[in-house]
Amino acid sequence: MPRPSAVAGGVTPSRVLAAEVLADLRKGFLLDPSFERRAHVLDARDRRWAQELLWGSLRRRGWLDGLLAERVSGGLARLDADVIDLLRLGAYQLLEMTSVPPYAAIAQTVELAKRRHGIGASKLVNAVLRRLERDRTERGRDALAGPEPSDPGEALAQRHSHPQWLVERWRERWDDAEVDALLAANNREAPVVVRPWGIGADALAAELTAAGVRLADPGAAAVWAEGSLQLAPGAQLTELGAYRQGHFFVQDPASTLVTQYAAIPEGATVADLCAAPGGKALELARRASVVLAGDRSHARLRRVQANLDRLHVTRVLPFVGDAREPAVGAADVLLLDAPCTGTGTFRRHPDARWRLKPSDLAVMPALQRQILRAAAAVVRPGGLLVYSTCSLEPEENDAPVDDFLAAHPGWTLEPPPAGAVPDAVLDGGRLRVLPQRHGVDGAFAARLRRSGDA
Repeated sequence: MPRPSAVAGGVTPSRVLAAEVLADLRKGFLLDPSFERRAHVLDARDRRWAQELLWGSLRRRGWLDGLLAERVSGGLARLDADVIDLLRLGAYQLLEMTSVPPYAAIAQTVELAKRRHGIGASKLVNAVLRRLERDRTERGRDALAGPEPSDPGEALAQRHSHPQWLVERWRERWDDAEVDALLAANNREAPVVVRPWGIGADALAAELTAAGVRLADPGAAAVWAEGSLQLAPGAQLTELGAYRQGHFFVQDPASTLVTQYAAIPEGATVADLCAAPGGKALELARRASVVLAGDRSHARLRRVQANLDRLHVTRVLPFVGDAREPAVGAADVLLLDAPCTGTGTFRRHPDARWRLKPSDLAVMPALQRQILRAAAAVVRPGGLLVYSTCSLEPEENDAPVDDFLAAHPGWTLEPPPAGAVPDAVLDGGRLRVLPQRHGVDGAFAARLRRSGDA
């Protein structure tokens, strides 16, 4: 990919934006909304370049930190957090972005450090990045980090740039080969997968191809979500006529599998209590008479509404509401796509692995249990509640479901009808989608049936 164009002052807009987004993350903002809020100043090519730099440097942050720490006297801990982020951006360009000449990666990062922190910081950044580039040239990229740790968990964490505490959790459940596969999957760029709307998959494929969009090999998208189309990297979706005409929306196959697993009856009244960004509500609307799509975030619901308007959807009705106090009447089907740690979506949200804390796995399940109890109260007798997450963690998946069933004898776990989803993603009647096994995002779901007299 070509380098972004330079502007007055010597630093490209893409690099300025990358530094600003990383500063946002340190303040507690999430990667996607911060990027979207700032990226409107970029053209399509520079936007893609900035996205590659940001997402890539976050995926490889642990690895980059190890390389940089060896080349900073006294280690990274003594540096300002913003300077560390600038070093990560420069190092990632040097080591991973082959389209960027080394002199440009160094000079641009040095100038950015000078702008943000003055001449002293720029001299430090210059020295560290030049040393890194010299070592890469003399020793080769793969030899930069030195020998791998002897401890298996530490070695996996270092090799794949994940927090070690999280790696050790996963090693308790899977063997090292499977953990290695999961970590590698988290570091691959997530493909763009689209779902046709108001048009057949073949017709959409022809429309996209005619517009110059390359379709990727079917791969996991076709295996797990029939009708989905996986696009080759680089497509600028919002510029396509098919996008403006509402012929598709973006959805990972794991999310599509949740709605297929739900297997709702034709004409059902459905409530989706944590609906944003809205893709599952759209899928459910293919069969439902109406989907009441609630979310507590006004901003996120505005994006849902914009998508509904673009797709000309009338059967999905968004509303602002807190799932802990559901503002809906009795529903035939209730989807509770619960807030979670999102450990199944690290390839899409690389900032999440660094933001997550062990304590989150105590706090989040308590919220999930609270919402699950509240949601059950608005399912009609004989109705269906589908609990789902995009987490891989048992505390957020099986544990809340098992506890709920133990405390509510009028409810039972009900597997989906035969053929609703492939057997390979079913585990004891529950949906369990794993990145390392299925090549898509992680997801969990359980169908809970309320008895007719409960």
